[in-house]
Amino acid sequence: MKKLLTSFAAFTALTAAASAADLPRRAAPPVFVPVPVFTWTGFYAGFNAGYAFDASSFDGTTAVVASGASGIFRNPGLVGGNGAAIFSDRSSQEGFTGGGQIGYNYQFTPGSGVVVGIEADAQYVDFGRNRGRNATFIGTPNPDLTFINPNGLSSLDFFGTVRGRIGYAFDRVLFYGTGGFAYGSGSADRSFGGFRGNDSFRTGYAAGGGIEYALPTDSFLNFFRSSAVTLKIEGLYVNLDRTAASDVFAVSNSTGLQFRTNTSYASTTIGNTRGRDTEFAVIRAGLNYKFGSY
Repeated sequence: MKKLLTSFAAFTALTAAASAADLPRRAAPPVFVPVPVFTWTGFYAGFNAGYAFDASSFDGTTAVVASGASGIFRNPGLVGGNGAAIFSDRSSQEGFTGGGQIGYNYQFTPGSGVVVGIEADAQYVDFGRNRGRNATFIGTPNPDLTFINPNGLSSLDFFGTVRGRIGYAFDRVLFYGTGGFAYGSGSADRSFGGFRGNDSFRTGYAAGGGIEYALPTDSFLNFFRSSAVTLKIEGLYVNLDRTAASDVFAVSNSTGLQFRTNTSYASTTIGNTRGRDTEFAVIRAGLNYKFGSY
């Protein structure tokens, strides 16, 4: 009897072990890896291109009336004669613009939230040199003189801005407004015959806004292995401070003598000479490489 009970117990143990071996093994729990939340915080640099066009309404006119004694106008026999020159400026400026920008953004709450930042850019702009070339002559101008439109407005060769930015991000989409300091310079060809003048460096302000979208990190545009590549479309209004209109309306080719609107040459009279702000709008697209947080 004792041997029977021992055999039964051994059989039961073997059966239980075999059943346990047939049971499925418990798998290890999966490791959860959270997807990083995108943030606009970080430094960035990039480039842009677009179109700039005049945003002002200017209609300046200067009239110069001179007697024969002034030497400004000549009769057909090259004897001093009476005459008048009427200068006007109604032409506009527009052309290609392109350049680069650098900046820094800080987002208060990753994902969606308020974003503040600062950006600086430098731009080439092709406004040409055809401003202020409108003139009507009554009488025969002295062939020794080069006449210069005193209302002539500058072409703009380059401009730049340093602006603050504030906006709201909806994850990878950022809507923002921007504004700050602007500067620019260029040269002017305001003459009828080749005399050329230069414009000084000018400053002013810029304001605008835009929308920016962050592409995935593994975008094919991410040549520099940055934390993100962003695309933006931006509109900007730029106003450079008013510059005084030139008071020179003619220059002698032989002697260099300048004829000015604020000096009396015989019965020379002047009317409505004025300066103006250089105002223009820019529509541009840009590409930025962001370096910093994901």
